[in-house]
Amino acid sequence: MIHYRAIGKVMGALLMLLSLLMFPGLGFSLYFESGDHYPLLMSASASLIVGAIMFFSFAKQDQNIRKREGYLIVTLSWVFMSVFGMLPYMLSGTTATFSDALFETVSGLTTTGASILTDIEVVPEGILFWRSMSQWVGGLGIIVLTVAIFPLLGIGGIELFVAESPGPTSDKLHPRIQETAKRLWLIYVGLTFTLGVLYYFGGMTFFDAVNHALTTMATGGFSTKNASMAFYDSAFIQYSAIIFMFLAGTNFTVIYFGLTGKFDKVWRSDEFKAYASTIIVLAFFITVPVYFYSSQDLEKAFRDTLFQIVSLITTTGFVSADYTSYHDGLTLIFFMLLFLGASAGSTAGGIKFVRHLTFFKNSWLEFKRIVHPRAVVPLKINGDRVTGKIITHIMNFLLIYLMIFVTGSVVISLMGYDILTSFGAVATCLGNVGPGIGKVGPIYNFAFFDPYSKMILSFLMLLGRLELFTILVLFTPYFWRAN
Repeated sequence: MIHYRAIGKVMGALLMLLSLLMFPGLGFSLYFESGDHYPLLMSASASLIVGAIMFFSFAKQDQNIRKREGYLIVTLSWVFMSVFGMLPYMLSGTTATFSDALFETVSGLTTTGASILTDIEVVPEGILFWRSMSQWVGGLGIIVLTVAIFPLLGIGGIELFVAESPGPTSDKLHPRIQETAKRLWLIYVGLTFTLGVLYYFGGMTFFDAVNHALTTMATGGFSTKNASMAFYDSAFIQYSAIIFMFLAGTNFTVIYFGLTGKFDKVWRSDEFKAYASTIIVLAFFITVPVYFYSSQDLEKAFRDTLFQIVSLITTTGFVSADYTSYHDGLTLIFFMLLFLGASAGSTAGGIKFVRHLTFFKNSWLEFKRIVHPRAVVPLKINGDRVTGKIITHIMNFLLIYLMIFVTGSVVISLMGYDILTSFGAVATCLGNVGPGIGKVGPIYNFAFFDPYSKMILSFLMLLGRLELFTILVLFTPYFWRAN
């Protein structure tokens, strides 16, 4: 039996937390006199009131959260946050329709960075800050944050952490789940603050520096400028973004080991080595054709190439140049990057390198097993043997991911869009990247899609952010059967 009352209390706490995260935007609204303080205040108040009613109505209920409740809470939390998170857009008139507001909110919370706003620079500052804050909260996952603070509310969190934690990683910074979540967020906050300082001293305004720091570390890609990072033709700013996008796409456990001087554990990570080496190799080989096709100096060609590679692989989605303008072959390469994803246990979306690594290692070992059918040939990642259960899980994930991509592309194309745009839109939404190819390339946005297509793409963003199974398991009869 599913404990719905326990779920209700947790959802109430999440909505109250969401309301608190809306209030900082009021400060920017009042300072810039942008006129959006009432929509923000009303949205925050509505979230607080509804959350408080739900929380205190079920305050005395049993808070035993099991695996099924955990999956329901994680899925419902993103739905509730999306519904209440879109109130500032609708009440301020920033978006004209429900589908637009929902798309922009889901894109923020899932750190996809795809936008329906055609002129970002006219959006009020308070709304812009909420837009960036939604990505920052969604970056490492609001459930991980609540796992750190829920013990204060008398709510356990281990099943929430299991359901929310991105990627197939079992690394822990601390045996206690609350301590792990707290340390992850301390690293997250520290890196965000450091990057904000670098952006500010690099030439950004204080407001722009804060917003871009939030969305960079979230690997989200929302910008306060229509031209994204191309607006800042500064080597210092763009290299700072490259470094911190790379860090945001690194497993936070690896970052923790690096910060504490345990470099042997950093280099023990096969995923980190594959992640870093892939970026280096791609940057080396792609810079040359970009240099010839773009007619710019070598440093700028290298910077634009490296920036776009890191931005797409980490699913950040910032843009420093139009990567579809060079050559069709290069466009295809950049499109393929939408399917990589960075490291498990990072803020990035996508498939993740550890899954690719497991797939290719297992495929290579399969040839050895064919030649030596009686030999025991184990698959190892980070020196540890990977069980057959994990291999099966990863293979199923890759197959389902491919099936959803193909099905989604067909559905979007049947709704009247060309196949290139359909491929680009589905790939970038499912991978939580932002820019794609076709009419959703780096210099375009998603405003032209009809309301139904936007709803489908919003669902794909949620599906990708929660790594497929967290949502899909809810559609199986096994999940709802009584114990």
